[in-house]
Amino acid sequence: MNSTINKIIDSLPNGRPLDIRIGAFWTAVTIEVNGQPRCGLASALRGFADHHYGGGPAMPNAGRLLQSDALQLAQMVNSNSLLEASVGVASINALLPPHPELWVDMNAEQVIADHGTGKNVVIVGHFPFIPRIEKLAKKLWVLEKQPRGDDLPAEAATDILPQADVIAITGTTLINQTFEDLMQLCNPQALVLTLGPSTPLTPLMFERGVHLLSGSVVEDIDSVVRAVSQGANFRQVHRQGVRLVTMQAKNSSLL
Repeated sequence: MNSTINKIIDSLPNGRPLDIRIGAFWTAVTIEVNGQPRCGLASALRGFADHHYGGGPAMPNAGRLLQSDALQLAQMVNSNSLLEASVGVASINALLPPHPELWVDMNAEQVIADHGTGKNVVIVGHFPFIPRIEKLAKKLWVLEKQPRGDDLPAEAATDILPQADVIAITGTTLINQTFEDLMQLCNPQALVLTLGPSTPLTPLMFERGVHLLSGSVVEDIDSVVRAVSQGANFRQVHRQGVRLVTMQAKNSSLL
């Protein structure tokens, strides 16, 4: 059970779903909250069973999702289907009240570089900026469910996370329900960052022990939704109207 994400759901307002797009790489959910449309993003994760012709559908209610209310969509984060869970996280991100007073226009790479230079760094998830961080860190480990190059398998987290001074955990761990286990393994003295468009920008993440949140704010809903539905990767989606921000706790001085 993903206790952090369920605590977040309990804090959310309800809303009226307007649109749900599941693209090749990203899920975008648009919800009307208090008369205003908001859009949330999440990685469109798919498991092996989702591609198997003999298995059940990855999205049993496909075509009828807009008949649910927004909180019902958010509860899909607890599904065993990664694709349903992706809709759940995107719905949560659409429903979250904005906290612009806590946002700084800074992407995750810059945050990791600022705090990880000369230190032991773990990044959970393979991000494009990893070669640049590798040049700055004393030691860099990358943990991946689908390792490539010098990546370590996700199972190595038990040995690696306690050694790290800086830990960056992809927000997709909230989709595949590994976030809580990873947080348990973190060195209590380490700086912990959650990053990526799936990251919920809410102070409730700080209560769980995360220090910084590097996520995304959709500013041009129509353009972003259109790009997602046409198979855009994140660089393309970003250019269509996504603001990259890092959020810190009130009275924090990490940024």
